[in-house]
Amino acid sequence: MWIDTHCHLDAREFEPDRGDVVARARAAGVTQMVLPAVEKNNLAAVRTLAHHAGGAYALGIHPLYVEGAAETDLLDVASALRECQTDPRLVAVGEIGLDHFVPDLDRAKQAYFYVAQLKLAQQFNLPVILHVRRSADALLKQLRRHSVVGGIAHAFNGSLQQAMAFVDLGFKLGFGGALTFDRALQIRRLAQTLPLSCIVLETDAPDIPPHWLYRTAAERAQGLVSRNEPAELPRIAQVLADVRGLSLQALAEATTANARSALPRLADLPQCPLAP
Repeated sequence: MWIDTHCHLDAREFEPDRGDVVARARAAGVTQMVLPAVEKNNLAAVRTLAHHAGGAYALGIHPLYVEGAAETDLLDVASALRECQTDPRLVAVGEIGLDHFVPDLDRAKQAYFYVAQLKLAQQFNLPVILHVRRSADALLKQLRRHSVVGGIAHAFNGSLQQAMAFVDLGFKLGFGGALTFDRALQIRRLAQTLPLSCIVLETDAPDIPPHWLYRTAAERAQGLVSRNEPAELPRIAQVLADVRGLSLQALAEATTANARSALPRLADLPQCPLAP
């Protein structure tokens, strides 16, 4: 019924109860999860987990991990893509992109890794899953120079003009927990006004918790956690359905179709059975 198009199931936050996390997702109606890699050291992990959990995966180096990456890591990504190119569960190159929010990052190095991985997506004819944080225009500039077969702009929070520029290049836009905050006015405006055909759902678990899981810094200091997980997706979807004035069923059907359009190999994967 639901596809979580962005979930870091391999994250250490899930080590104590990863199997239970998957079971809760199935019980909530999440029949597919896409697990993007973030660095060389977890390329194999996301593939293994995707097969174990009946999900899908993407291979790439995240811009926040570029700082500690060597240029030879791109050869490892290329090798993994080559090895896995016939694996139907490999659906994209990702998570790649640019992060212009975190200060003091090497933007030139980020850009180098981003372009190199766009070229890998071209080589293997795969969509990309993009990290977009205050970097939409820079991402779009390179996409126009190095066109790919589309993909998903993850956790999108740009302008309507930027959103439509991604859509025009064949991308869908990911919405998740940030949408659930009343103060997220820009995200809610986008969620309400964008064509339904360009919206996909995601959790980014264990990150970007919805408002009902959010903890203040003081609460976190007291040991309270705010771990997000894929089972939260239907409740996040209800917020989006309310914003758009849609039934939950209509939203599920539309976003599932959109996810399969953005990541075509998803359409050929069996839906995981729901919990009884």
